[in-house]
Amino acid sequence: MPLRAQEIAEKLSGQLDGDGTVEIVAMANLGDARGGDISFFTDSTYARQLATTHASAVLVPRNWRGECPAQAIIRLDNPNAAFAQVGAWFAPAPVVRAPGIHPTAIISPGVRLGKGGHVGAWTVIEGDTVIGDNCIIEAQVFIGPQVRLGNGCHVYPQVTIREGSIIGHRAILHSGVRIGGDGYGFNPVQNADGSITIEKIPQIGIVEIGDDVEIGCNTTIDRARFGRTRIGNNVKIDNLVQIGHNVQIGDDSGIIAQAGVAGSTRIGTGCLIWAQAGISGHLTIGDRAQVGPASGLSKSIPPGEYYIGLPACPKREFAAQLLAPRQIGKLKDRLDKLEATLRQDDVT
Repeated sequence: MPLRAQEIAEKLSGQLDGDGTVEIVAMANLGDARGGDISFFTDSTYARQLATTHASAVLVPRNWRGECPAQAIIRLDNPNAAFAQVGAWFAPAPVVRAPGIHPTAIISPGVRLGKGGHVGAWTVIEGDTVIGDNCIIEAQVFIGPQVRLGNGCHVYPQVTIREGSIIGHRAILHSGVRIGGDGYGFNPVQNADGSITIEKIPQIGIVEIGDDVEIGCNTTIDRARFGRTRIGNNVKIDNLVQIGHNVQIGDDSGIIAQAGVAGSTRIGTGCLIWAQAGISGHLTIGDRAQVGPASGLSKSIPPGEYYIGLPACPKREFAAQLLAPRQIGKLKDRLDKLEATLRQDDVT
């Protein structure tokens, strides 16, 4: 359903500049937008796209000054957050799953299913597992024995939850998530003849996941060698993330796509691990710390610090390293000038 720019501005408590009657029917980024689209601007990197966008309306910071051909400009304190709010208005209605069990689902005796839940086609749930109320278990999911799943969870197709895993309330597991597989536990043993045998170390622990956790597609969380691998409350994990055995992640932390956390590392509360970061095992990352994108972390981080680079170091040190080549270039130019001056003095 279309919304007029004036309606959007009022709903967002924003300041409208331009034509409030223009109708908005969809959302797009500045470069791809067409007539009828709304977009947003927060980063000066995209100023050129803003100046040439075909969007009919754009959300901008309140103090923004610049060029934009859009028919309506809406000024806000936080355009990024406001754009997410607009997204909820244009998003299609969520798919509703009727309560019940599909005839092809295989549910072992001893499984306890809560009220109001849905179990999709070809899903397998094994014995002594407990599923809470109002859970949606989509098609082709495997849930092993002795799993505990809290109320209001949504498990998307082709998720695997291995034996003994504990998952809290309102968890969202996207397609392809693997919970509770074995961690990398192997022990090389030298034989009497000098050959090496690789022995597997039993992984006898579990995975425990808190409330309100969301895990992206094809992410894997290994069971503990002993004890538990633990993901705290309200943790958000992106796609294609690897969490090793016995890792502990505190509440309200986030881990972005393709990051990897090796075994027994402890991540505090409110931390952020950016995309493609690699974290060595047995480290401690303090509360509210961050590891920058594509960084390689080999040592622990104090609370509140931001480490980046390969190997990762504090952000200030990383910035100094980037500036060093420029400073060397400037020093070389000064040295060349001094040498030229000295040669001139010798001649005269």
